[in-house]
Amino acid sequence: MAAAAALVAVPSAAAAALDDEIALAEKHAPVVRLVEQPEDCGPGEPYEPIDVDALFDEPTVALRGPWNALDLIRVGPTADDLVGLYEYHLDFPGDALDPGCTYERWANRITEEHDPTVYAHVATDPDRPGQLALQYWFFYAYNDWNNLHEGDWETVQLVFDAADAGEALGQEPVSTGYSQHEGSERADWGDEKLELVDGRRPVVYPAAGSHANFYDDALFLGSSADQGVGCDDTRGPHDEIDPRVVTIPSDAATARGQLPWIAFEGRWGELQEAFFNGPTGPNLKESWVEPIVASEDWRDRAYAVPTAGVFGTDATDGFCSVVQRGSRALVQLLRNPAVTLLVIAALLLLIAVAAARTTWTPTAPLRVGRRRAWGQIVSAAGRMYVARAPLFLGIGLLLIPVSVLIALLQALVFGGLGLAGVDVSGEGAGALVLFVLAVGTTLTLLGISLVQAATACALIRIDEGESIGPVDAYREAFARVRPLLGGIGIAVAIWFVLGATVFLIPLAVWIAVRFSLLAQVVELEDASAVGALRRSSALVRGRWWRVASLVGVGSLIPLAVGPLLGVVLILATDAPFALANVVAGVINALAMPFVALVTTYLYLDARTRLELEPEDERDELPAELSAAAERS
Repeated sequence: MAAAAALVAVPSAAAAALDDEIALAEKHAPVVRLVEQPEDCGPGEPYEPIDVDALFDEPTVALRGPWNALDLIRVGPTADDLVGLYEYHLDFPGDALDPGCTYERWANRITEEHDPTVYAHVATDPDRPGQLALQYWFFYAYNDWNNLHEGDWETVQLVFDAADAGEALGQEPVSTGYSQHEGSERADWGDEKLELVDGRRPVVYPAAGSHANFYDDALFLGSSADQGVGCDDTRGPHDEIDPRVVTIPSDAATARGQLPWIAFEGRWGELQEAFFNGPTGPNLKESWVEPIVASEDWRDRAYAVPTAGVFGTDATDGFCSVVQRGSRALVQLLRNPAVTLLVIAALLLLIAVAAARTTWTPTAPLRVGRRRAWGQIVSAAGRMYVARAPLFLGIGLLLIPVSVLIALLQALVFGGLGLAGVDVSGEGAGALVLFVLAVGTTLTLLGISLVQAATACALIRIDEGESIGPVDAYREAFARVRPLLGGIGIAVAIWFVLGATVFLIPLAVWIAVRFSLLAQVVELEDASAVGALRRSSALVRGRWWRVASLVGVGSLIPLAVGPLLGVVLILATDAPFALANVVAGVINALAMPFVALVTTYLYLDARTRLELEPEDERDELPAELSAAAERS
């Protein structure tokens, strides 16, 4: 590592102080672990902390402002051109709201002859005498997160109980702070979460895209401006960077002489709306002039997102997805407001027309063997669920231990492979990875299908005037678990073969809808695995869109409630993320019987229409199939 190359004449005392600052900065220079990007323009972190000198005299960089985003002042500005400018901004080639791979390729080109760089700065705070901050500033060419913008400044700060850099050289830091969006996370020197190299150099994990700095590799979730609203991913594998250290002198005049750009008061990136703006530089941050006072607001922790659990991760996954999609929608609204609003209006109109064209009443949840309109199927399922809430809530709750058993079975399968010396992860596993994924998918679908079968059994018993409880419903479902598992296994194998080709994915989706009545056929017609798949296909034939829309909407409405409630808990309360996932998982389990009711009424409707003689086709029949006949 090397210090700043640019030098100006400074008094001997100031020069000695600067030497101490340089030595201190070199001593504690951070080690940066970026999320690995296996291929250009692919997933991972493409941007390294860059030497800002690469921006100057560069013909693809423009200096604009201050009146509007298009005012061109100079192409290829020098560092001296920036001194003292306010409300001006640098503009890089590309569209900040539609980056593609432009910024990545551009950054790679202009930094070919520059090493990754971090800028060190020693600062004191007039309100906190006897303490000193050593800051490291990182500049990235582009921020590819929820708030897309050109340029990105991030910092790591070490605090010493020392009056100057010379005194700090003989001490260990007291604490550290890592910038994370509008706030920072602290760790005392010696904390377990603070990883050190050579006992003195802190390890930093920048999140992919946002470059927020973290102490660990994990998936972190923020629900406020201080933490950042969204999910930051620092999980590996990593590329370790040992950046060159350039020290910005603490004396302002010397700093301006050696590094003129530090006096720039504009923005380091394209001018955009709101938080899509390029950022201001280090010299305009509170921590630059009041580093110790600013450190008193640091948070004690960042919140890692659970990536597994008995109840799943629907709440946190939903939160990450909602924030990301919301950000993309806002981008589209800013780029094409008229088109975006027109598309939204068209979708709402389509939904309203579709809802108006179907029949919702009468619901008639009993005498189940009859034809029903699209809306009547949904309303009948809802009325039955409410009328027999203890039964169907019980079926939903019993899904939880069933899911635990399936999770244990998955662990046994994968653990057994591991004990046998078989690697079940990584690119080198090849076809085995696909097998592992297929097994997991099959077992997951088995749990859902058991709820479908138990619900179908319970609905028929109710229609026959018999009493049945959740345990009895599952007992009957488990009695036919072999053909159910066989049918699911065959279906998953077909989906994986088709999905592997990519271009046949639409065919896989089409077949998935054809097989969507599998559980009802196995339970109510005692069919074999292959026979149930054929029978389901026959029932769906000619009604694909009707079945697809009902299964889709019937699943979407209740299954969205759990994750959405989890998102509300995350945003509006301090509830642990694990609790939010538990709440979402339990609600999903309780809602699953409603989905099964919709599918079962759909099955009975399709079967009634298929088995009726043509001359029997009338608009309304009190009961077109007897309840007893349905289990033939």
